[in-house]
Amino acid sequence: MKSFIRLTTFCYQRAGPLAGAYRTIGTIPKGPGKYAATASPVTKHRTVVSGTVQTAPSAGNPYFVSRGNHPSPQIQQCSKISSSSIISVQESMQLKKRPRRRREDENEKLAKGYKTVTAFATADEYDLDRLVRALREQNLYEPKQFLSSDDIDTEPDVLHVTAKYKVGDECRDLYFFREGTVVLWNCTDLENSNILRFLKPFEQGSYDEGTVLEESESMLYNNDSTPRLRHNSFYVSQSDESDLEKYTFANAMSLSVKLGIWEATLERYIDSMAYVTEDLKRGNKIKITRSEMLRRTGELFALRHVINLSSDLLDTPDFYWDREQLETLYNQTCAYFSISRRTRVMNEKLNHCVELADLISSNLNDDHHVRLEWMIIILIMVEVGFEVLHYVDKFT
Repeated sequence: MKSFIRLTTFCYQRAGPLAGAYRTIGTIPKGPGKYAATASPVTKHRTVVSGTVQTAPSAGNPYFVSRGNHPSPQIQQCSKISSSSIISVQESMQLKKRPRRRREDENEKLAKGYKTVTAFATADEYDLDRLVRALREQNLYEPKQFLSSDDIDTEPDVLHVTAKYKVGDECRDLYFFREGTVVLWNCTDLENSNILRFLKPFEQGSYDEGTVLEESESMLYNNDSTPRLRHNSFYVSQSDESDLEKYTFANAMSLSVKLGIWEATLERYIDSMAYVTEDLKRGNKIKITRSEMLRRTGELFALRHVINLSSDLLDTPDFYWDREQLETLYNQTCAYFSISRRTRVMNEKLNHCVELADLISSNLNDDHHVRLEWMIIILIMVEVGFEVLHYVDKFT
């Protein structure tokens, strides 16, 4: 009998907060929730929607799930965060990587003897050791030198090769960057395609071919007495430093195309999460599991890590510390491709996405806690039922 009384008292204490939550729901005022966040108008829009499971505020049980029309403060915060991330996406889409050249200007410069330099980002990383051996076996390109951002020959970052056979009076230079980018000087479209196919066996983490072509960069260049960037074109001197000048331009171009790949990756992530933010906005049950949300959050942190810790987007490489002229050229080229500004926008978008992912994970954890509490209560009720049957059987 004493055991029965103790169990009944404990069950009443556990069920009390939930009963209070039920009473709280009955008194929630009805009214439209405010989900919109203010933002400046944008010229190009991306349709991204959002939504959430509503959590009714209750002093007794903060995990109780509500289906009322009035969203709780936590859900309002979710909606504001998701709206802010959408706004950040819209604003960033206005940002051009660089001013586009007019077609007539390009054709006019090509007629005057300008050549083309093109950059592609095709993979996460290249195996330069195997690549240089394959180039020697192919006998079409001659490895000229390895370059390193910190002048340490044991771990080169860039492989510079030149074509053995000239087409015209200008040599063809290729710069293979270990982080998965290649910059081709004075190469035709056909040769570019052949080189991209040749690179396939040496790629680690290859990118989609359509994305590679879409995020590529192409510039015109010519020879001049002074290396500079002017009128949407590169100018390279004919001195002994011309290879380093080409490397400097190529370094900035490789950063731009690599950043373009990461921008496209983040856009795909945002599109893939559109249905979750729609559920948040409409107050529906979130159709994503905790393990899946954890994996998506890991994708965000991996992207943030590679942008801020594993690249030269935030700082000038050590290679230019004692080469002031090349450093100036590198900084001018990075400014031309808006690398610093695009990196800042990427980090802002990542911060919004991470904050939204944290709130979604918190909401999923709350639902998990609710299920656990109900399981405990049901088990207690079952035990109380058995005790009642035992008590009735004992005194009958």
